[in-house]
Amino acid sequence: MARFVHWLRPRPANEVSVRAPHLRRGDYAERVAWRHLQTHGLTLVRRNWRCKLGEIDLICAEDDYIVFVEVRYRRNPRYGFAAETVDRHKQAKLIRAAKFFLQRYPEYHDRPLRFDVVAVQGRDEELTLEWIPDAFQVLA
Repeated sequence: MARFVHWLRPRPANEVSVRAPHLRRGDYAERVAWRHLQTHGLTLVRRNWRCKLGEIDLICAEDDYIVFVEVRYRRNPRYGFAAETVDRHKQAKLIRAAKFFLQRYPEYHDRPLRFDVVAVQGRDEELTLEWIPDAFQVLA
């Protein structure tokens, strides 16, 4: 488990990031989301898991469940709220990636699954977080 939490540590002041600002903000939103989920008893299985079908921001375990978490960040709601951006196309992409994950890691295959969304919005002191457990389901 410890090998996955290195990304929670703050970056040293003298270390310059070469990532684009929007990617750094997304990383920050994922760290905020993970800390929130951790305080509610979820444990981290994988972070930013990628496959040929897409990426899953956080894969967690809670009780018997395997939880696939999509983290969305919006600095300004002018173009819509963060949670609204997880439309049916994004949901379908996440479901395909989750199915691929379950095929690749059969130890999780028999666990019930859940798709959560964590919407992070605002800036600095005005940051708000909305956790939507079981935000959408896989329809057979």
